[in-house]
Amino acid sequence: MRIIARLDVKGPNLIKSINLEGLRVMGNPNDFAKKYYRDGADELIFMDLVASLYNRNSLHEIIKLACEDIFIPFTVGGGIRSLDDALKIFDSGADKISLNTNAVQNPNILSILSKRFGSQAIVLSVEAKKKQKEKWDVYVESGREKTDLDVIDWVKQAQDLGIGEILLTSVDQEGTTEGFDVDLIKSVTNVVDVPVIASGGFGKLDDLEKAVKIGGADAVAIAHVLHYEKISLRDIRNKAIELNLDVRKFNQ
Repeated sequence: MRIIARLDVKGPNLIKSINLEGLRVMGNPNDFAKKYYRDGADELIFMDLVASLYNRNSLHEIIKLACEDIFIPFTVGGGIRSLDDALKIFDSGADKISLNTNAVQNPNILSILSKRFGSQAIVLSVEAKKKQKEKWDVYVESGREKTDLDVIDWVKQAQDLGIGEILLTSVDQEGTTEGFDVDLIKSVTNVVDVPVIASGGFGKLDDLEKAVKIGGADAVAIAHVLHYEKISLRDIRNKAIELNLDVRKFNQ
């Protein structure tokens, strides 16, 4: 089970939102990334929240700087539309790339990228918003645009196209610290075989048990409580150990 620090970026700044709206500037993303690396994060996720809106990914320099001091895997998402875009991100030092908006618009890109780089390097980012009981809609453009896709249908299709992992974000819970949408997590993990990262809502240590033991998540992506220093990575890892979850040993 992996403990992942998520860093949402707009331009040169780390930002934080609630329900993917009301962005607040937190500071330099590399300063936060280095801290989380030192504190024992298993992986990092960098997401350019406006990349699809402006048809570009601006994280190249941030990634290059991160590679100088950070030696854990990290995923980069936002604005990846082509094989060439993916190559630039990997050349900058990313271990995995994440796609949402452009995958929805052109699902075949998932197949192209997985064949070129391997499934393990391709992450499907899903922004899910509840429609009714046990039904969620797929959203794109950082939660701004609703699609006609059902989340469960979409993750099954994407798995068939070759993705190796799913970053599953509940738009309803994101930034609220009110807990994960466990029903959403469980509904997705029940229909796919690839690892699922639960994102959106982590606010207390008990949320870890619900996401992993009830929801079936293979990892949790955490932002708010880390950025605001409400809960430490040490506390989260100790809780995972207390729950007998199989986590990486880290000498703190």
